[in-house]
Amino acid sequence: VQLVESGGGLVQAGDSLRLSCAASGRTFSSYAMGWFRQAPGKEREFVAGISWRGGSTYYADSVKGRFTISRDNAKNTVYLQMNSLKPEDTAVYYCACRRARDWSTKFNDYDYWGQGTQVTVPS
Repeated sequence: VQLVESGGGLVQAGDSLRLSCAASGRTFSSYAMGWFRQAPGKEREFVAGISWRGGSTYYADSVKGRFTISRDNAKNTVYLQMNSLKPEDTAVYYCACRRARDWSTKFNDYDYWGQGTQVTVPS
């Protein structure tokens, strides 16, 4: 599985962005997906996860109520809608694929990673 993120950019506080992650391979619809982020000088952290059919989602407390993860298995794509962005959301955002049906919050539980896309929200 190869993953390619897009949609990052420079936005102002309070703005919205939608990240996309396009996956190659016919097995995408069988796997859970996640979004992680890494800010400068910090460890990579879990943001959101979605189960293989999209029936179960989970969010980090820091983004709950502002971010929404979704997937379109027909398009082999997972999305992260980010609203009410804050300066502390500034990071490189990575999508990840887990060869299991359910999401995990643990970095090491994911098997494939994209190259990341930068999101910057100036203070």
